[in-house]
Amino acid sequence: MPERIIKDGAIVEDNWQVVRELEGDLPSGNIIVPAQRWLDEKDALQARGNVAVWLASDQSPKMLGDAINGFELIAVDFPAFADGRGFSYGRELREQHGFSGELRAIGNFMRDQLAYLSRCGFNSFALQNTDLDAALNSLQNFSVHYQVSVDNPQPLFRARQG
Repeated sequence: MPERIIKDGAIVEDNWQVVRELEGDLPSGNIIVPAQRWLDEKDALQARGNVAVWLASDQSPKMLGDAINGFELIAVDFPAFADGRGFSYGRELREQHGFSGELRAIGNFMRDQLAYLSRCGFNSFALQNTDLDAALNSLQNFSVHYQVSVDNPQPLFRARQG
């Protein structure tokens, strides 16, 4: 049975497979490889097609250089729910690099973090051992936000003045 994820506000089947290994044979189909593996095997992976990358929590999106906007999907790995660097990478990819493809959170994050991840530009979530219907509803936990973000660059006080 295919895995299911939350993508663009809906529960959908996941047609990508995350590869964690830095070497070895690759499965067929759409794959998400470690950013370092993509850098090491760039020519072969580009020729293969159907390849996306994932960034570890200690790997800045800058390591991908000009290739960022050539990817259909970039995933950010959260090794522990308390590691917040991935939130910053989401904003960096969207705001500084103009990445407009699928931005997916993978790894060890919690349903309670979905609304915040979404505000940082993530539009896809591969949750583990979670009720996806409840998780999808949690994206609507907050109706008003004081801070500016990727999803709403206008501060609340400006909206109230208008």
